[in-house]
Amino acid sequence: MRRKQLRIALFALPALVGSVLMATTPAGADPAGSTARAGSERSHLEDQDPVRLVRIQLAGADMLDKVVAAGFDLEHGLRRVPTGIEGEAVVTAEQIAELEALGVEILDDGQGFAWSDDADGGLPAFRAQAVQPLSHEQTVRIVRADWFTTKGQGFLYVEARTTAGQQTNPIVAMQLENDSGPGTSFGSARTMSRFVDSGQYMFHRNLFKLDARPSQIRVTSSTGGVATGFVSNWLEDGAPPLTANPGYKWDFIDGYKTPQQLYRRAEEIARQYPKIAEIIYLPYQTNGYQRKAQATVGGTGQAAVVASSAAWGHEGGNDITVEFVNRPGANLPLAVEVNGKAIRVLLAKDASGGLASTAAQVANALKTQSGGLIDRAHPYRTNAGTGIVQPTPVPVALTDFLDEKRVGAPEGEVPRGPATIPVLRIGKHRDGKKPGVLIQAQDHAREWVPATTSLEAAERLVHNYDSDKETKKIVDNTDVFLILSNNPDGANYSFYNFASQRRNMTNHCPDADADPARRNSWGVDLNRNYRVGSGHDGYSGGSTNCVSDTYQGPEKLSEPESKNIIWLVEKYSNIKFMMSVHSNGGQLFWQPGAYIADGRITTPRPPLGDEAFYWQSAARILSQVKAHRQTVVTPENVGGSSDVLYSSAGNVREDLYHNYGIYAFGWEVGGSVYNPATGNWQGGSFQPAWVGNPDLVSGHAETMEYANGIMEMFRIAADWGKDNKKPTSSLAPGAGTYAGSVDVRFETSEPATIYYTTDGSRPTLESPRYQATEFREPGQVFHVTETTTFRWFSVDAAGNIEQNYDPTKNDTRNNYREATITVVQQ
Repeated sequence: MRRKQLRIALFALPALVGSVLMATTPAGADPAGSTARAGSERSHLEDQDPVRLVRIQLAGADMLDKVVAAGFDLEHGLRRVPTGIEGEAVVTAEQIAELEALGVEILDDGQGFAWSDDADGGLPAFRAQAVQPLSHEQTVRIVRADWFTTKGQGFLYVEARTTAGQQTNPIVAMQLENDSGPGTSFGSARTMSRFVDSGQYMFHRNLFKLDARPSQIRVTSSTGGVATGFVSNWLEDGAPPLTANPGYKWDFIDGYKTPQQLYRRAEEIARQYPKIAEIIYLPYQTNGYQRKAQATVGGTGQAAVVASSAAWGHEGGNDITVEFVNRPGANLPLAVEVNGKAIRVLLAKDASGGLASTAAQVANALKTQSGGLIDRAHPYRTNAGTGIVQPTPVPVALTDFLDEKRVGAPEGEVPRGPATIPVLRIGKHRDGKKPGVLIQAQDHAREWVPATTSLEAAERLVHNYDSDKETKKIVDNTDVFLILSNNPDGANYSFYNFASQRRNMTNHCPDADADPARRNSWGVDLNRNYRVGSGHDGYSGGSTNCVSDTYQGPEKLSEPESKNIIWLVEKYSNIKFMMSVHSNGGQLFWQPGAYIADGRITTPRPPLGDEAFYWQSAARILSQVKAHRQTVVTPENVGGSSDVLYSSAGNVREDLYHNYGIYAFGWEVGGSVYNPATGNWQGGSFQPAWVGNPDLVSGHAETMEYANGIMEMFRIAADWGKDNKKPTSSLAPGAGTYAGSVDVRFETSEPATIYYTTDGSRPTLESPRYQATEFREPGQVFHVTETTTFRWFSVDAAGNIEQNYDPTKNDTRNNYREATITVVQQ
């Protein structure tokens, strides 16, 4: 299956010149930086290599691990195909060669992918399990069989496992057959693709077009196993979106927004609607949209010197000039003259009158004799600086390579200093008694749609509070916290300097990577900077390379942007839900988010009850997305993020779930949209054209449909906060007498965690938890061969305990559930 290369279109921003993702400088800007003054000759060593988006194919998950570990910037829309994994990477020409050296195939530009009858990649969902006989001895299990429609076309996604899946020689083959509806026979055998991730067998899967909805499927393994199951509907029965309510106000966003525009509007909302909104200012200021001024001067290679100002560029660093001077004479020492902000390095001469200053010597002189103007000076990259420095034809101006007067900037100059991030808080009762929902957008700077999506959701809340009863329920029963841009420095850099910027702007690099040509490669990936499953602890997906786009930072929580999130959830302990909104790829996921590659050891998976609650919530959220224009986030793109996407060490979701018990979702908005005219799927992009074909990819359409999903996230939290209904559970089959042995499992009335014992003791919160058979599968099956008494209780996602049982007290009621399975030996 071929997927279309992402097309990055011109963005529309009011009063802002258009840019494209591949651009390395803003429209009309001098590639060396517009702060370079006339007569200032720049070194070609400062030139940035342009980046572009290329479509790649990897042989499998092991290669994906190596590419991610090497710090390559992979677009999120990875797709499993029978021959490996296809995706896109944002790379330079040099990096293309590095990818090829790793064995990655660079594919030619495609115009879309077509669904084939062969296996396609895919990962599972959980909401509606295929029905199978209850047996612990199954060698083949059907995990999912999901039917969905979009734009008049039907699709079937199937996932199945075999107990022989880890066998590699020979590789176990599995085939899928489906009927054409009730009463029809099986047919149309298709080979399913075997998916192995980081050396571990995951499952077999298939995704393909069908003209009619099947009723059942049959999966057969080459080792002899066979299983049948019923087909379930995926996103076919969602409730109407709030936008369908009479008089409902929506569609407030008219284009992409800079951080300044986002923050200003958040503050306006708080002023306009003081009864339901306020601003919280986060305590840790960002590093700022600012840089030290720099220049690379004096020659090439071993003879080049990199100089950096002590002051920020806008605070005087951009006024500094450096000139390397060849004086007449012989036996002259190296010296430095400073006149205001003009630095003249008088190069040394040997006995014959030849130049004699090496780059290392000049760098040391600049650091020690520049009157404090130069803070950092060193030879270029990893060179020792043994080359003889050449004089400069004219003084070279240091520059921070940031546009001082950006053409069309909405507010004139973007503030250069540290930024304070505001949180827009919306709720009628902001006293900590209502369940809090944190929406965090734009951790990654180039992802512009998440910010507009989040702002659209905020606008819908405040504009419809007085007129729409469903919106009033949300605002009255939740406490919403919106961070519209969690990375303002990087986002400004993306808008005005380098559209592909992913990270913040904090430069942690040593001298080898601190020269100006690396300026688009500095910064920390904020979603690799947290404490659980961190790259610092050996988990995959976070880089130690300071110029990698997945650089995790020098230590956990090194960045103010990540510290702010922890401060917020610790101060407002009523926050029980969180959605980190990213783009693009069309995934919705949660824990586990990372694994140690050797053995694929994931961070702890959520208990079965939490996992089921995540799937239930996902179905609600994604049904609302589909209701706008039939965009379907497919089952393969839902689940634990390390299973759906790749291992992302140190992500925010893991920290909030494992340390604070917050249901933390990650959302990659802007997935593929089916085009019925071509039969292909059009991929999204980080900055799609704001206005385009309303049925295909556009920033406006994505903003509206994914805002539907965020609104449903609020409704889920409101329902959770009002939930006082106790769950019920049972053992299936129930208590009774059975001959020989029997297979049993637990069933619950809603997503709930079951704690149980089989040794006659009273169940407590320390008792074993009922677990899944395998990840993203139903609960385990107990093969009971002797008389056994099960005692248990269930706890739902809202904390309600079955039958009001108190597992912390040893009272005389003992109102836990109990069932005895009596086995009569024959």
